Amino acid sequence: MTTDRIELNPRVMLGKPVIRGTRISVDLLLRKLSEGASEADLLDAYPRLTRADLQAAMRYAADTVAHEEVVLTAPAAASPRD
Repeated sequence: MTTDRIELNPRVMLGKPVIRGTRISVDLLLRKLSEGASEADLLDAYPRLTRADLQAAMRYAADTVAHEEVVLTAPAAASPRD
C-alpha cells in the first residue's frame, strides 16, 4: 500500500507514515489541507516537499481508507430496567 514517497519507519515519528526522507507526516499534510491550506501554501511552508509528495500522501490516505474493515455490531439490548 505504501508508495516510494511514503515511509513507515519505527525510528521516524514513531512509525507514522511520513514523506520519505523527512519528518513531515501524512496526517499533518491532510490536516492542513482540510483546514484550507492550498498546495502552494504547503510547498512554501515545507521547501523539501514536492507536488508529487502531496499527491502520494493523499493516495496513501485514500488507499488506507479503502482497505479499512468496518465491523458493525448489533445495538445493545435494552436492560430490564428500561
